[in-house]
Amino acid sequence: MKRKRPDTRFDLEAQLEELREENVAHRLWSKDPTLWKSDPSLHQSIRNRLGWLDLPGFMANALPEISKFMGSVKKAGFKDTVLLGMGGSSLCPEVLRLTFGPQRGFLRLHVLDTTDPGALAAVTTKIDLKKTLFLVSSKSGGTIEVVSLFKYFWALMENAKIKNPGEHFVAITDPGTTLEKLAKTKSFRHTFSARADVGGRFSALTFFGLVPAALMGLDVQKLLNRAARMANACGPTVSPDENPGLRLGAWLAAGKEIGRDKMTLVTSPKLGSLGLWVEQLIAESTGKNGTGILPVESEGLRNPSRYRSDRLFVYVKLKNYKQTVIEKNLKALEKAGHPVLHIELTDPYDLAGEFFRWEMATAVAGHLMGVNPFDEPNVSESKANSLKVLARFEAAQRLPETEPMLTDKGIRCWRMPAGVKSSTLSTLFKGFLSEREKGDYVAIMAYVTASPVQHAALQRFRQKLNTITGLATTLGYGPRFLHSTGQLHKGGGGNGLFIQITADDPKDLPIPGERYGFSVLKRAQALGDIQSLKDHNRRTLRFHLSTSVVKDLARLTAAIKI
Repeated sequence: MKRKRPDTRFDLEAQLEELREENVAHRLWSKDPTLWKSDPSLHQSIRNRLGWLDLPGFMANALPEISKFMGSVKKAGFKDTVLLGMGGSSLCPEVLRLTFGPQRGFLRLHVLDTTDPGALAAVTTKIDLKKTLFLVSSKSGGTIEVVSLFKYFWALMENAKIKNPGEHFVAITDPGTTLEKLAKTKSFRHTFSARADVGGRFSALTFFGLVPAALMGLDVQKLLNRAARMANACGPTVSPDENPGLRLGAWLAAGKEIGRDKMTLVTSPKLGSLGLWVEQLIAESTGKNGTGILPVESEGLRNPSRYRSDRLFVYVKLKNYKQTVIEKNLKALEKAGHPVLHIELTDPYDLAGEFFRWEMATAVAGHLMGVNPFDEPNVSESKANSLKVLARFEAAQRLPETEPMLTDKGIRCWRMPAGVKSSTLSTLFKGFLSEREKGDYVAIMAYVTASPVQHAALQRFRQKLNTITGLATTLGYGPRFLHSTGQLHKGGGGNGLFIQITADDPKDLPIPGERYGFSVLKRAQALGDIQSLKDHNRRTLRFHLSTSVVKDLARLTAAIKI
């Protein structure tokens, strides 16, 4: 049983002692569901989510299938591959793409995990359909974003009169899904059957991560070897003190125990995208039952005096890579009493080991925090609300928007609870931010195209909020974050201030077979999510911008006051 600790010291040893006393390493590797829930009715569902423990060895047996597939792809002369996926199906490939970059002689990888028509159009213009392979990746096989993206590209292939379009499509999905049946009906080039006992956010080392890695030219055997090395280091007989996975999990729980529930991830530049994957794993696994650890990525470092006692810092760096300024700042943070954990990677292939270490740590932290890290009880709420919005759109041919409380030169604003009077953008921010409390964070939820210039504008908006409030900030793009931090937003500790940003899309793209396009789908997802937050009595502020997103963001940034 979990013991109460009366003091506020960061007590890693107490957490490690608890792991020793409860023989957690052995029980975890034995797939003992009582580590997380005592209710017998939940035990089988938890056992069905622990297959990730076996993956390094299991997937080595799948290498011949991947190798044979790669032979056929190379022979066919494909130049690009576009991955259509969301959450656990897309984040690992995105990390690998951004870390390793294009490899000579292999396919360029593009990842589409959005319903944003701007992002969709940008990828479409970069590829030659005749030389492009599409990976349709979905564990459930029915994710609305993935299904819509498939319909779009399949229609493009048909309109281009490309012979045997199925030869350009590959499915990665669980056995028995509608996607598996679709792949058979449409004569896909190949279907990779995923392990049903591995949840989406724990699936980096399955076909979902390894097939894209092979297509972009990475050494899959080397990735699995690095993962196996870490799995052995995290083995059932390794003491918690020496066990990298258990020690990281205990470290996270030790912080949470004393209110340090925000984990800031700092990395070497080449490893910067790792935060996207860690963010989903930690937020979706721990953010439930009124608790959770908030991952904070890409926020940058500040002077120690700017931080409150609610932060943990993890530094993931490449060996022999000097980052003088960052390391100087981290030393200052340690000197000021903030917990800082250092993780060093030999080279980028060690990311495969990190995937395993963080999965193990998340399972352990979940045990110590008293939550089941393998479910996501609130994820379906936003999806259900979005479907209701789409149904109303189809009935009335317009989105069910309410009247904004303030319109300022094309920027429309809504605030929950409704009825709060504001005459300017500045008074609106002032009123909203006056509701902040100790231990809060600000979440920016942007349903706009993640172009470099718009991302930079959003980061300036974020930095201003961080500077003026002193609160931790996160920036997520919709609908991607719905499969990541969205669970924490609704199921976590309720200590978030949520700012949703939508905008007019310059151009919509149709979804074949539907009466709405991608722009409407994206807006419906935003409206559905804000309704879910309202249902949980979260503090929200919502803006709808014109097509001049950067200009409008600059005005919003200037208006932030407290």
